[in-house]
Amino acid sequence: MTAAALVHPDRLWSAQEVLVQQSPVPTAAGVYGWHFKKSPHTALASGRLLYVGIAPRHMSTRTSTQNLKKRVQYHYRGNAAGSTLRLSLGCLLGLELRRVGSGTRLTFGRAGEAKLSQWMADNAQVCWLEHDEPWTMESELIAQLDLPLNLDQNRHNSFHGELKELRAKARERARALPIST
Repeated sequence: MTAAALVHPDRLWSAQEVLVQQSPVPTAAGVYGWHFKKSPHTALASGRLLYVGIAPRHMSTRTSTQNLKKRVQYHYRGNAAGSTLRLSLGCLLGLELRRVGSGTRLTFGRAGEAKLSQWMADNAQVCWLEHDEPWTMESELIAQLDLPLNLDQNRHNSFHGELKELRAKARERARALPIST
């Protein structure tokens, strides 16, 4: 039931709808799925689920303090250093990854992140399901569904190698460039 609810949700939400003070996204734990009206890459179909994420993450020593609302809003307006989805999308869209701050963080810079946020506002839609322990579902969803933008636990996906290589090349180029201000 969970997989079907993410693949064919009753409702998809836009950036304009979730980035408001009275956001419909709950401050609860759960799973979220990203659908794209326009594909970020010619090899990927548009109008479908391409990525799932969970909030909070479960680590061996603790559970993160993230929730659905924080993660969904961050993906829409954060940066590539804190969002693997944004990192993948920016690389697929040809944005230049750069070292920022002390030089250890990689983002698309102010202009690139703004461009990516606008692209997401125009093309990305999200759905979610509340679940008390979403980390128990993540592996199962990645194994069951065709999620080309998920890299972790997803080597079986036909797009995995291409996306992984694209991101690695972007990181390599960024590390060769001077730190961006």
